[in-house]
Amino acid sequence: MKTFICPVMISVFFMIMSIDSIAQNERPNIILIMADDLGYGDVGYYNPIIKTPFIDQMAKEGVQFNRFYVSVPVCSPTRGSILTGRNPYRYGIYAANVGHLKKEELTLAEVLKAQGYTTGHFGKWHLGTLTTTETDGNRGRLNDSSHYAPPWMHGFDISFSTESKVPTWDPMITPANFEIEMGNKKPGDPNGNSYWIGEGKKETQNLSGDDSRIIMDRVLPFIRKSVETKKNFFAVVWFHTPHLPAITNAAYRNIYKNYSEDEQHYYGAITAMDEQIGRLRSYLSEHGINKNTIIFFNSDNGPEGDSKAGKTQGSALTFRGRKRSLYEGGIRVPAIMIWPGALPHKEINTPVTTTDIFPTIVSILGVKPENSVQPLDGIDIMPIIKSDRKRGAPIFFQFQRQFALIDEQYKLYSPDKGVTFELFDLLADKGEQNNISREKPDIVSNMKKILADWIQSCKLSDAGKDYH
Repeated sequence: MKTFICPVMISVFFMIMSIDSIAQNERPNIILIMADDLGYGDVGYYNPIIKTPFIDQMAKEGVQFNRFYVSVPVCSPTRGSILTGRNPYRYGIYAANVGHLKKEELTLAEVLKAQGYTTGHFGKWHLGTLTTTETDGNRGRLNDSSHYAPPWMHGFDISFSTESKVPTWDPMITPANFEIEMGNKKPGDPNGNSYWIGEGKKETQNLSGDDSRIIMDRVLPFIRKSVETKKNFFAVVWFHTPHLPAITNAAYRNIYKNYSEDEQHYYGAITAMDEQIGRLRSYLSEHGINKNTIIFFNSDNGPEGDSKAGKTQGSALTFRGRKRSLYEGGIRVPAIMIWPGALPHKEINTPVTTTDIFPTIVSILGVKPENSVQPLDGIDIMPIIKSDRKRGAPIFFQFQRQFALIDEQYKLYSPDKGVTFELFDLLADKGEQNNISREKPDIVSNMKKILADWIQSCKLSDAGKDYH
């Protein structure tokens, strides 16, 4: 089936596949949950210090990915990779607060909206500015549309979104002791962020207290309306927790009363977020749609590695590096996929990445986007989940001066844009302490060639060569 388009824009095209496709009334709802700066050791099922019983229960019931990688070790690029299935170096989002999600990129929201889903984004956007009428967040400025790319321009029907970070408690207010993180504003003052709900529209009600609860207060009515109208829904729930400033109240801090004040706030904010995930799952069960709903949960990168405020918490366990590093601690994060009744509990130890979410979802739905933006960097991971296959395809990384390439066993890493390389056997050396590049020159040479070809492919994409 062929479809023709105006050459000045990318539209969404689909061919409904007759073989193995899911009937319209059986298609699952989809929820993508992401935490912000949550380290590998910041969930209870990897680190019992942290109280996350609801996330832990998801890991027990669903598919637990033990080698799940983000596309880039900072938040904005990772967010784009989830929605597009493409590495952000293909379309100019190289770091946080850099570039924006281009209109030519095809997003999951656009794919699912064309299939009759109602779509909503809730929480941190960080893929472009949300207003041109005032100063907002990190980059929003009066009469500046250079990076204007809000969710409603990328397939989302409903938005409750901030441009960038906010405090995890009283998100619109500057907290004490975090003035530097919030731009030298005085404690108690508005911190210059807003929750945007549409073009020129800001939310002004119910913005006090725990930020994760504030977000979930918008997600549940969105789901309720979808159920009432008998439409499938696609909900992107991107919490700000536990990105700095990580703050919570006395009740959550008291859970961790034997720890330092900073740890009490950090751990307590994570537990508060976990409660909202439990609240979401209970709501799905109460409305009889839990078995027809897929949930992905993951972090956007490893734990914060430095801070102007000097308050850095979070754990990468024994992995080397943290946020902003292409060592494992910066890019390997907790991740779970749960689809009750369709997928049993199992642990996956083959590499999986954020760019895999897009092709996996369209494969589950039996939808093949025609003339979509190519190439994709992700793969459909359902064969890995269902039949324990190995990945069979490498995962590539770029960030600042760093390059990396990961396959089933080995990791090639360069700290200096390819001047020098290190090689690690991740199966034998998870902590990346033993550089074996001299012992394995043939493997280094082959992986360098594969990496160089991919980097060149990204340069062509970034120059606009992928767009029709």
